[in-house]
Amino acid sequence: LNESAIGILGPVSRKHVLRAVGYHRSKRRSVECQMTVEEIVLEPMGPQHLGDALALSRQVGWPHRLADWELGFSISRGVVAVGDHDVLGTILMTPYGETGATINMVIDGALRGRGLGRRLMEKALELAGGRAVFLVATAEGLPLYEKLGFSAKDTIVQYQGVVRPKAAPSTVAWAKDEELASCRQLDRDAFGHDRSALMDRLCTLARFAVIREGETVAAFAAIREFGRGFVIGPVVARTGEEAKDLIDYLLAQHEGDFVRVDTLASADLTAWLMERGLVEVGGGVEMHRGQWRSVGTEPKRHHTFALVTQGMG
Repeated sequence: LNESAIGILGPVSRKHVLRAVGYHRSKRRSVECQMTVEEIVLEPMGPQHLGDALALSRQVGWPHRLADWELGFSISRGVVAVGDHDVLGTILMTPYGETGATINMVIDGALRGRGLGRRLMEKALELAGGRAVFLVATAEGLPLYEKLGFSAKDTIVQYQGVVRPKAAPSTVAWAKDEELASCRQLDRDAFGHDRSALMDRLCTLARFAVIREGETVAAFAAIREFGRGFVIGPVVARTGEEAKDLIDYLLAQHEGDFVRVDTLASADLTAWLMERGLVEVGGGVEMHRGQWRSVGTEPKRHHTFALVTQGMG
């Protein structure tokens, strides 16, 4: 954890930074074992909680950095579960305009199976209001989400690995600043909801590659630092071949780097990604609550082939 990462959050006390790098874990485990769920208080997440949230995510094996938590927090409304002044659970509700939202960064730690997850989910759904909601479920969380009205739609598969040498396709180029507005619009067309706040942040954190038709942006992909290395996403294109060209272009720029891609099973990139040296390391079930995408009279031209991350869609 370096000074530049800490600076993202503004004023953060030494106590929270120490917790973020692994201190006080034995105390937290003791608190979790002794407390009942009824004694735990849910309160709004603030910047002062991010160090503890990072420590919790590391305990469950997630690769997130402090900067990755800050990105999600900056565009979301979060809730923390607090017991004896320790953060024991987290959840984020990320709104996408007035119609959609994702629920992500759900951690109930050692209290899993004791009702804390349900309390966190109910609070997040309350924050989402009447929005349709997207989330990615683990096998353990699936029964709870089904009880809360979610239904399975697709499978999310995560691939990662060190990038092998690869030639960059000539059909792809880095985006110009003036083309980022087109990328935002294509993302909205493909995703079905207004992700302007997220895309605005990505435009400051990621590099975008595009496929052009004349002066028009026909497809795009983004890559940014995340976790152990880099993540590619979103990838928005009309066809699987366009998506592959975009991903190949970004991989070619990061030979020898550790790269992750979260994709939909229905995108049919599995064998192709494995040919490029990326291995499947997990995933989950894409679930929706409410009507996630409105039904239009025209068939959708653009599709999301890789996600920003599993949690953000």
